[in-house]
Amino acid sequence: MPNAAECARFILRISGRLGYNGEVLTSFYNDACSGSSASHLNRFAQDNVLGRLREIDAAARRGGLAALDATADPLVRIGTETDAAGAVTKNSYGVLNLAWRAKEHPEWATTVAAEVESIRDAIRETQGSKLRFLIWAGMGGSIEDKSMYNALGLLKGRPRFYALDSTDPVKLKSILDDMTRRSGLPLPLVLRGTLVVGMAMGMTSYEPVVNMEKLSALYKKYRIDARPNFLYMTLPGSLLDQFAGPLGYRRVPLQLDGENSTAGRHSGPLTRGSLYPLALAGVNLQRWIQGANLGDEEVQAAWKLSAFLHAQGEAGRDKVTLLLPKAMAAAGIWTKQNFEESLGKSEDIGLKIVIQERPKLSYYREPSDSRQDRLFLSVQTDGGKSPDAAAFAAMRRHGYPCALIRMAPGDALSRYMQFIHYVVCGLGYLRNMNFVTQPSVELYKAITNRLFAQAAKAGSLAGARTWKQLHSTPRKTVWNKAVTLYYDQLKGAPAKGDAPAIYAGFLKQLAAAGQVEYGELTFFGDTRYSPSGRAVRAVMERAADALFRVRLKMPADVYEGPAMNHSYHEMIIGHGKCFTTVLLSEKQEHIPAAGYGPDYHLAQFLATTLALSEKGRPVVRLVVKDLGARSLDALDSFFHEAARALRS
Repeated sequence: MPNAAECARFILRISGRLGYNGEVLTSFYNDACSGSSASHLNRFAQDNVLGRLREIDAAARRGGLAALDATADPLVRIGTETDAAGAVTKNSYGVLNLAWRAKEHPEWATTVAAEVESIRDAIRETQGSKLRFLIWAGMGGSIEDKSMYNALGLLKGRPRFYALDSTDPVKLKSILDDMTRRSGLPLPLVLRGTLVVGMAMGMTSYEPVVNMEKLSALYKKYRIDARPNFLYMTLPGSLLDQFAGPLGYRRVPLQLDGENSTAGRHSGPLTRGSLYPLALAGVNLQRWIQGANLGDEEVQAAWKLSAFLHAQGEAGRDKVTLLLPKAMAAAGIWTKQNFEESLGKSEDIGLKIVIQERPKLSYYREPSDSRQDRLFLSVQTDGGKSPDAAAFAAMRRHGYPCALIRMAPGDALSRYMQFIHYVVCGLGYLRNMNFVTQPSVELYKAITNRLFAQAAKAGSLAGARTWKQLHSTPRKTVWNKAVTLYYDQLKGAPAKGDAPAIYAGFLKQLAAAGQVEYGELTFFGDTRYSPSGRAVRAVMERAADALFRVRLKMPADVYEGPAMNHSYHEMIIGHGKCFTTVLLSEKQEHIPAAGYGPDYHLAQFLATTLALSEKGRPVVRLVVKDLGARSLDALDSFFHEAARALRS
C-alpha cells in the first residue's frame, strides 16, 4: 500500500510523446484523509481495474453485448446501460476504448479530414458558395465540447461556429442576425454557405429536432436544396433520426469504429462529433488524437486524483473549486458537466465542481470549521504564474485541502479531456456508481413532452391546463411591478414582508436546516448571442455573489436553460441540496419566417420546475416583465434587497 508521502505527491515523467515535452505532476496538500486516499488508490491495483476494463472491451468486441454480465463484474454495471432484467443494452466504455483503438487506426485523422473536405465540396458545387458558417444544434454533452473549443480559440478558422443549444427563438434569431451582419449578405446567400449539424446521443432528445426543423423551414422558404448543408449524428431510430432521415439529410456515424459506445458527454475528444469542428478549423488531428492516448502510468495518476476526491467527499468536503489557467478557462463547464452529470445520482455522497468563481477567503469557512466543505483543484500549464495559481497557493497556505495537476503549456486539450474521463471513471468505481447514464435528464424531458402536448391541444402553452394552474397560484408576489416571484413549489409559510424578504426567508430557513448547500440561478433564454440575455447573466452573477458566496458562504451556478438540464442537472435532482431559481421573460420572441414560437421553450422552463419539485428539490420561479432596462433594474434590486434581508 502506498505510504502517505507517496499519496501526497506523484510524478510521472513522459518522454518522446507527440505534443508533450515535460512532466505531468499531481500533488496533494492538507490531506487529512491521506490514509483513506491511499486505501482507495490501492483498490485499483488490487482489483486490476485497468486490466479488467480492457478485458470487458475485448469481450464486447468479440461476443457483442451478450458477452457482458452486469451481475458478474461491477465494472460492467457502472459503464453500461441495462434493461429491467439486468441485460446489457449498451456498452458505454467507448469513452476509454476509442483512444485504445485509435492506436490501431492511424488513418483516422486523414479519414476525418477527407470527410469534412467532401462536405465543403458538396456545398460549393451545389450552392455555388464557400462554407462560411457552422451551426451546431445539440444539447449538453452534444455541444459543450464544441463550445469549449470555440471559447478556447480552436475554432477561429473558418467556418465561424455557433452553438444552437436552446429552443429559445431568440438564440436562433441572434445567430442568423450575426451571420448576415458579419457577411454583409442577405439571408438566402448566408444559408447557402452554412453547414447545419444536428447531434443527439439520446433517443428522446427533441431540442435538436426543433432547431433543425426551423432551419429546414427557412431553406424551404428560400427554395434552397438543404441536403448538402445538413447532416446529423444520432442513434438509429431516435427522434432526430426520425425527423432528418426522411428529408434525405446525411446521417454520419458518430464513431470512427462504427460502434455506438459513447454517452453524449463522452463523445469528446475522439468521435466525429468532436473531430469534425476541429477538422473544419484546420486543427492538427493527428496530434489531437495522439494526445488522448494516455499511458498506464497516466491512468494511475488520474485514479490517484479519484482516490483523493472520493476520500474528501466521504469527509463532507465535496465542493471542488476548479481553478484553470487563462488558456484553459473555458474548459470549466465541460469539466463540470462530466463530473456532475456522471456522478450526481446519489443523495448520500456528492461531488460539486465550482467554476467561474474568483477565490476569496471571505467566501469560505475556516478549515477548522466543521461546516467547511470546500477543496481546491488547480490545473497549471504556465509554471504557476497565473492569478488563479496565486489564489491556489493562498488557499493551500491557509490549510484548505488542495490538489494540483501540472501539464506542459503545449499539451493538447484532448489529453486533459481524457485524463478527466479516467478520473470520473475512477470515482464511479470507488462509489459503485454508474457513470454513463443520466436518469434525471430523462425525467425533465418526459414532463416537457407532456406539457408540449397540452399546448398543442390548447393552441398554445398559455392555454394549457398545467400552465394556467401554476400561474394562478396564490403563492406569488410582485416586486416593483416588473418581477413576479412564484414560490408555490416550496413548503411552509412565507416570511412576512415583500418579495425579496420572502425569497430570502425561504433560503435562510433551508440553509439553516442543512437542506441547501449551494445555489443555482438559471435564465431560460439566450445569454450568449443576445445583448439583453448577456445583461440578464450579469444580474445573475451579481446575485450569486451577494446572496450565496458572501452571505451564505456557498458556491452558486449561473447558467442558461435548458442547457443546464442536460449539462449538470443530474447533480441537482439526484444529490440535491441546491436552491434553484429559474428566470424567464414574460415577453417572448418569434421567428415568423421559420414558424418558430416559444411554446417548447416555455414548456422546458415549466418542466424544470416540476421535475425538481417532484424530487423534493427547492425551486422558485422569477418572471420579469421583459428584458428592458427598467425590468432588469427591478430584477437587480430584487436580488440586492434579498441579500440585505439575508444579512439581517
